[in-house]
Amino acid sequence: MSPEYASEGIYSIKSDVFSFGVLLLEILSGKRNSRFHQCEDFLNLLGYSWHLWEGGSWLKLLDVSIVTEVHTTEARRYINIALMCVQESADDRPTMSDVVAMLNSESVIIPEPNPPAYVNVRVSKVHQSASVVVPCSNNDVTITEEPDGR
Repeated sequence: MSPEYASEGIYSIKSDVFSFGVLLLEILSGKRNSRFHQCEDFLNLLGYSWHLWEGGSWLKLLDVSIVTEVHTTEARRYINIALMCVQESADDRPTMSDVVAMLNSESVIIPEPNPPAYVNVRVSKVHQSASVVVPCSNNDVTITEEPDGR
């Protein structure tokens, strides 16, 4: 969910661009943003992706199943495009027309992205050591009976 929609309820075409960027990162990494399993101390895929991008170790983001299928130059370009789409400010994000042009032509120069939204969401070291991940399912049902007659 785009930050402007989450915080202010503002929805625009740039919200769709944000969602496309998240989807592209999910495809490239093989990880879901909504069910992101903590990598290092990051709670979400966007923060983790940015950390790897900034550190120059963006290849670690790629899912092992596509590493051999995608050329590294192409993979770096896709990650760059995805990060352009998830920038915190909607004004900084490209339009979908720009995204299509970037995906279709290697001659289109892609600028370096600004940090994405939610990049500073991290696990506290205090809470991280005390937490235990336990798989669970919550299938509660509540039945309310109305008295007969009105």
